[in-house]
Amino acid sequence: MLKISGTGERIFMAGIYLILLFVLVITFYPFWNIFVLSLNSASDTVRGGITFWPREFSLESYKQILQDREIINGLKVTFLRTIVGAPLTVLVISLLAYSLSKKELLGRRWIGLFFVFTMYFGGGLIPYYMILKSVHLIDTFSVYIIPNLMNVFFMIIVRTFMQDLPAEVEESAKLDGANDLQIYWRIVMPVSLPVLVTIGLFAAINQWNSWFDSYVFTYDPDLKTLQAVLVKILNQFQTKEFTNDSTAQLANSVKRIAVSSDTIRMAATMVATLPIIMVYPFLQRYFVKGMTLGAVKS
Repeated sequence: MLKISGTGERIFMAGIYLILLFVLVITFYPFWNIFVLSLNSASDTVRGGITFWPREFSLESYKQILQDREIINGLKVTFLRTIVGAPLTVLVISLLAYSLSKKELLGRRWIGLFFVFTMYFGGGLIPYYMILKSVHLIDTFSVYIIPNLMNVFFMIIVRTFMQDLPAEVEESAKLDGANDLQIYWRIVMPVSLPVLVTIGLFAAINQWNSWFDSYVFTYDPDLKTLQAVLVKILNQFQTKEFTNDSTAQLANSVKRIAVSSDTIRMAATMVATLPIIMVYPFLQRYFVKGMTLGAVKS
């Protein structure tokens, strides 16, 4: 095995830190620039050259965004689908993963292959739309929840984690009179908390950032998510083809208020992004541990 001297090790670690610093800059700076532009005065933004800090600080774009009914309603719908959908997804995935982790389950291998098959093959958008319509999910809030209850990739991670749990613990619980449901809820769930929190975070991000299902499967304006409204705003500012709805009125108001298409787009992007980013610090301690334990088989 190659040994590195003290000086060589310091040089090597310095190189690693420089690479990490470079990756941090190129990933964080675009987000920071969007934030800075959203806080800058519209009349000054058109001059360009804004990099690290606003030249003329202004909150007009955020005031216009937060006064728009469609955006506020989209924020409520997105928040509701996230807090409802993510826990239900974790519950369904953990139940299925716990079942498939049992070697005595009849047909366990074929059931697993069936789920893996769905990761690589699908019927396409039109058959998917027809199925949702046949079960009366189109233009309902349930279209955000029910189709997203299962994620095969997440299920495989959780199943791998649960397969490595000591069998003696469950056997001891059964000797004490516990059934499978009690073992799942009182033993397996608490022990699996890191990996469950990790997939819960992924599920919440998927729910929060999802816009295509709202764009295609709902027609009621009160069911539109924040991301779908954001796409609508961005398209309207890019094409200048406005209608008479509330979002269009917001876009047309650029002509008479101290905002521009750039500042509105940046502010809308920040409003849609910041809430989910603020969740990360509270779940960071589970994140790496959960992914490592669920992805590596001992």
